[in-house]
Amino acid sequence: MLNPGKFIKSVPHAFRGITSLIKNDNNFRIHLLAVIVVIITGFWIEFSEGEWLAAILTMGGVLALEAINTAIETVVDLVSPEYHILAKKAKDVAAGAVLLFVFAALAVAGIIIGFRIMNL
Repeated sequence: MLNPGKFIKSVPHAFRGITSLIKNDNNFRIHLLAVIVVIITGFWIEFSEGEWLAAILTMGGVLALEAINTAIETVVDLVSPEYHILAKKAKDVAAGAVLLFVFAALAVAGIIIGFRIMNL
């Protein structure tokens, strides 16, 4: 059964997680800076509704994947504080997932900006 009260109580925990990412995760801050640049660029070149939707989904995807990557790395460090090849593999694959989505986000940005340049 749905429990809205439980959901509402969990929201502060999620915000603490986001705050932790901003304060402690350099890669998340880099992605956040990129998001700010995209938002400024979007207003500057006047993204259409569809372009905003694509940008928001890709920006959210990159940030969410970076958060998941950080969570995976944290758990791996907890359960395997010393070097282990499988721990390295898990961390590398999680980081690779972020990179793959960043490539997709760059493709979306390239298409949006490329079409704008071609239509000048």
